[in-house]
Amino acid sequence: MADAGPGPAIDQETPRDAPAGFDAACLPLDRLTTPLWVYDIDHGRVVWANAAALLLWQAASREELAARDLGRELSASVARKLRQYQEDFIACDASFVEVWTLYPNGRPRPVTAAYRGLRLADGRMGMLCEALGDVEARADTLRSAEALVHTSVMIALYDHEGELLYRNPAARAVLPPGQANFTARFVDAAARDTLCAALEQAGEARMVAQLRTARGPRWHDMTLRRCRDSATGRPALLVSEVDISELKEAERKADYLATHDTLTGLPNRASLHPLFARLRGRALEEGGGIALLFIDLDGFKHVNDVFGHPVGDRLLVVVAQRLRACLRAGDGVIRLGGDEFLLLIRLPPDAGLAGGPQAGIDALAGRLREALSQPIQLAEHRLQVTPSIGISLYPEHATEVDLLAQQADLALYEAKAAGRNAWRYFLPEMDQRARDRLALEEQLRAALQQEEFFLLFQPRLSVQEGRVLGAQAVLRWRHPQRGPVDPEDFLRVCAEPGLLDPLGQWMLLAAARQQARWAAQGFGAVLAVKLYPRLFRAADGLALLQRILDESGCDPRRLELEVTEAMLAAEPPELVRARLIELRGMGFRLAVEGFGSGPASPVALRSFPLDRLKLAPAGLPADAAGLVASLGRLLGVPMLAEGVESLVQLEWLRAEGIDDYQGELCSPPLPAGEMAALLRADREWVLPVESPGEGVLGRLGE
Repeated sequence: MADAGPGPAIDQETPRDAPAGFDAACLPLDRLTTPLWVYDIDHGRVVWANAAALLLWQAASREELAARDLGRELSASVARKLRQYQEDFIACDASFVEVWTLYPNGRPRPVTAAYRGLRLADGRMGMLCEALGDVEARADTLRSAEALVHTSVMIALYDHEGELLYRNPAARAVLPPGQANFTARFVDAAARDTLCAALEQAGEARMVAQLRTARGPRWHDMTLRRCRDSATGRPALLVSEVDISELKEAERKADYLATHDTLTGLPNRASLHPLFARLRGRALEEGGGIALLFIDLDGFKHVNDVFGHPVGDRLLVVVAQRLRACLRAGDGVIRLGGDEFLLLIRLPPDAGLAGGPQAGIDALAGRLREALSQPIQLAEHRLQVTPSIGISLYPEHATEVDLLAQQADLALYEAKAAGRNAWRYFLPEMDQRARDRLALEEQLRAALQQEEFFLLFQPRLSVQEGRVLGAQAVLRWRHPQRGPVDPEDFLRVCAEPGLLDPLGQWMLLAAARQQARWAAQGFGAVLAVKLYPRLFRAADGLALLQRILDESGCDPRRLELEVTEAMLAAEPPELVRARLIELRGMGFRLAVEGFGSGPASPVALRSFPLDRLKLAPAGLPADAAGLVASLGRLLGVPMLAEGVESLVQLEWLRAEGIDDYQGELCSPPLPAGEMAALLRADREWVLPVESPGEGVLGRLGE
């Protein structure tokens, strides 16, 4: 017991429970050779002591001993044990005899002492202490006894029936009130039985188990050994325990993080095999099958690019919630990563009735499309994405989940190619198409490195006068075996593996070089070339375009960049307008390809600095073509028609006021030399190029 706050008011001579008229001076307490003292547990002070106790504590007087703050240096474990004594004194007439090490004036003195509760003058529970004798023991014996008091390891001794014989302070603090039987502490009876069986077989056992404690159920790492009670010699059980609940919780969180997506809370890719194994086990036992749905969000990349990844992440959380709401209990949804999700749907044995499993999956796919296509309001942003879905079936298509996922991915590709916001089932021929597509990707990469691509040039003429105004650069691939290949046959594949960006840059550089060569020959023709999305949207797009101009020596006023309506509609109009103004500031002419067939708003188009609207009337019904032409006239931007193949079409263009045209009626795409010859023959008809800021730009950019 070490030196804690001022003690309560207590008669320094007379114990509170003494009879009326009691005078301590008349009682020979000071003559007793047994040290007696009263300890205030709450304040850590001796409030009364006889003469023998003063000698034991090496104090000159009761006042000097009472002034000592014995609680100041108490360890947490000793303070806890004293509180436990106090609780027992209050609850019942308890007494204890133990070996304690006192520290009078800082020097250790081990004694055997008896402790009993004693009410202090103010009614609080104190402790009457009686030193029964000094303890003569080896140092290691004393240290082991101290260790039992101070250790955080819970140590308890039970008899052969599981009743408590001894517990150290750490165990006493943890055991729930009235729970003295060892076997009653287990939350899980099966774990208790397993532990007892191991103990019976080997005489000792170890287990991590959940036990009832004063803090509720906790996980303890337990070690049990058969032994004998040193007091009675009877069989006993020594139990040591360490609370590892925090470690178990950390393990649980680690396991959760390993198998779940931290953003959406959905199971992740690591959960795919266990989830499929569970569903397949049910299918083998009960019949039926499994549908695997591979979902990709159309338009999600645009959300990330325009609004940033934090907004994209919030959108994914909403999508995950909607996916959960569409599924039944027992079905699974997994986030594979990015905007890709995978659903595992249990098909019951009777799925073959009333239209077969496909009918039920079609209904689910329809619900998914409807749910995921609903607009999502995130603060000031109103966003919308749609799902493309690929579907494979177990066991019809495959029996292993990895192969099923590959097949569903192939079907997803087909859904994307079909226009998106659709679903497709896996078909065996998709596998061959995928192999062909992969082979084509490899060939395209090699073609870019080996410079197998080249440009042809589609002449452009004035509708009213037939003059040659310039040309459009069109991309071709000189395949080593197949010869020239049209871009329609390979551009869609280019977009998948990321070949479109480098190919688009190559095409723009090649067109700029050709325009510079024509200018050197005295031709002032304007050359139109597609501007692919990265050069239009990327932060470094303007720098790349400037590098192309510097490298080619091209006059940007004679290079017309074509963008699609989809590119213009993909971002807020104010951002698009700012980017177009930057391009016009560099000197480029600007044109919209596919005018009238895309999603761009006419109001937005009117605010954009455009030099030309390019439409394809041959691909539109007559009424629609007339409306598009009328809209172009209202916008006040010169129009060019492509795909003109007959004189009837040309007369329609004249009647509608279309300015220019291109198509087979005039000429197919020509090699650079033939196009130069055509320009040379019509040199005097080539129109001058308007300077930036004049003409249409001046009217629309004000």
